[in-house]
Amino acid sequence: MPDHPGALQRASEVIRRHGGNINRIQFDRRIDPVTVFFELTAPDEARAQIHRELAGMGYLQSTLKPASFLKFWAFLPHRPGALRRFLEITTACNANIAYIDFDDRGSNPDRLTVSLSLDDSAATDRLLDQLKSRYPLEILEYDTTGKNLDDTVFYLRFAQEIRRIVGDSEEEFLLSLLGDINHIAQELSKLGQDPTTVFEQILHNGDILKETTGPGFYVDIQEIPVADGMMLYCLQPPCGGSVFLIDTPDESLMIDTGYGIYNRDMVSVIRNRIPGVLDRLKEIVITHADADHCGAGGLFPVESVMHPGTQEIIRVANRAYGSRSEASILEEVYTTLINLFSDFHPPEKVRLLDRAPLRLRNSFPVIGSVSIGGVDLEILEGKGGHQHGQVYVYSSELGLLFTADTAINFRHISEERSRYNSLAVFLVTSVNVDSDVARAERAALLELAESSRGTYHGDRTGCLVCGGHGPVSVLSGRDLVPYGTLVRIDGE
Repeated sequence: MPDHPGALQRASEVIRRHGGNINRIQFDRRIDPVTVFFELTAPDEARAQIHRELAGMGYLQSTLKPASFLKFWAFLPHRPGALRRFLEITTACNANIAYIDFDDRGSNPDRLTVSLSLDDSAATDRLLDQLKSRYPLEILEYDTTGKNLDDTVFYLRFAQEIRRIVGDSEEEFLLSLLGDINHIAQELSKLGQDPTTVFEQILHNGDILKETTGPGFYVDIQEIPVADGMMLYCLQPPCGGSVFLIDTPDESLMIDTGYGIYNRDMVSVIRNRIPGVLDRLKEIVITHADADHCGAGGLFPVESVMHPGTQEIIRVANRAYGSRSEASILEEVYTTLINLFSDFHPPEKVRLLDRAPLRLRNSFPVIGSVSIGGVDLEILEGKGGHQHGQVYVYSSELGLLFTADTAINFRHISEERSRYNSLAVFLVTSVNVDSDVARAERAALLELAESSRGTYHGDRTGCLVCGGHGPVSVLSGRDLVPYGTLVRIDGE
């Protein structure tokens, strides 16, 4: 919208006249002085009329094509009206001036320094032709990719950064995504957060995921014998949740898949480190619907076992579905962003668990089982603290407890992984949809691990706690201590 008095009122009057109802409006000059976000409801025909009239006024942002950025010196004649004539030319070409500097008492009294942006390269060429015919010019910067745009067109520049991370995306999708991102900036501003920091964090985490694939990929592996002829593997990728494999000579079982963006690198490491294990893979257990736990499920040809609530969260793309935080825009947009950045490929072949409890394991309902090497592993239904539909996997015979994101050895998560994980906390204020329930749930899981003592393999008597992040650990008093050796393997 034009940056002059009455512009906002003109737009709202168009909406009112056609019977539209404004549900949300946000404008922050500190972020972008010409972009206002409206969300409104109106009947279909009225919405079309509003769209046409705002577009006719030049108010409607309908494209995110990269604007051209131009910085130059212009040498103007030193006479009255020279600057006015110069500005008439830039205005006629719809140039948006971001910076202008002139001082006739300075070291260059005839030099005007200008930075500006234009909607398309044709307008830039037209402006340059007109200026060159009147003034000596020296071009300092000329960019048509959108990389050098300044914050006077912040949202356009931000869209180009999103494109850089995820590749080409349709205009309609990006416009909708910018609206969502603006909405979380609005919400976090109410909580005292700096909105520019929100945008920086979003792009930073998208960049980290992209940079830690291919040559930047690495994985920390633990290899633990859990019975004769049966091995447990824990694989920690650079970001997100751990991937677990239980392997026997005849079959293997995977628990959680990691991000989709890591799948190619992860599969390469697994095939080199554990030959044949993926060929023996019979099924996958998905503990919950966050992208770092199920985001590669659709890239494996086997069936994934999951809770019905997990399937619904994937369907509605809101990690807070089924919880008291379900209406939170922060949770919903975070889900959209992380799915986008992480190349989300959720499971396609699905076996849903029956929620009717078979029995109780301590305070957790047992709602199903999977088997590996002739051993049955119970699937326990969580209480919804971290996420609706989260499940745990437990075997008293093997001394294994997969605790998903409820019980994690935070003290032994690497510093770089902890920094990455901070985005979720920053954007949604807590990774748990119900923190009080999550605390009680964690205590109950550790109580289950503590009560599960016996001789499992070799000298190990304690239950292995396999958290959704960090190393496989055992309880030592009230602390979780990493078990065995971690080996780091770099990607190709």
